[in-house]
Amino acid sequence: MGQPKVTVLHGPNLNLLGVRQPDVYGYETLDDVNNALGETAEMQGWDISCFQSNHEGELIDAIHAARLDGTLAIIINPAAYTHTSVAILDALNAFEGRVIEVHISNVHKRESFRHHSYVSQRADGVIAGLGTEGYQAALNAIIKSCV
Repeated sequence: MGQPKVTVLHGPNLNLLGVRQPDVYGYETLDDVNNALGETAEMQGWDISCFQSNHEGELIDAIHAARLDGTLAIIINPAAYTHTSVAILDALNAFEGRVIEVHISNVHKRESFRHHSYVSQRADGVIAGLGTEGYQAALNAIIKSCV
């Protein structure tokens, strides 16, 4: 058996991380986030796959692929799909590993429509408001829980 694997999924507009609303999301880019996660995963002996899409169906396809490729856990920041996508919830419900939902901002301090998450109904854990450090917290929790 190879290294344990985690898949990180970034939803719509996260490709603009670092330039879109830096007062809310900070100045780190998505590459910065993915590179830091890759370093942590490598040091812990994990394989990591990071994927971003602005398209719901591509995120669902990535979840389906994770079901079949030996992925033990998914870290997902569904971004705006958090509040709208029953389809992503259904895909995650078909995934048997751990799921941690991450939000860079504290969605509960923002507009009321952001207070509801479909994904949280499946997530084993939710991290919100820690900035991009939330991704590292999610990865560390997965590594500790899957050993």
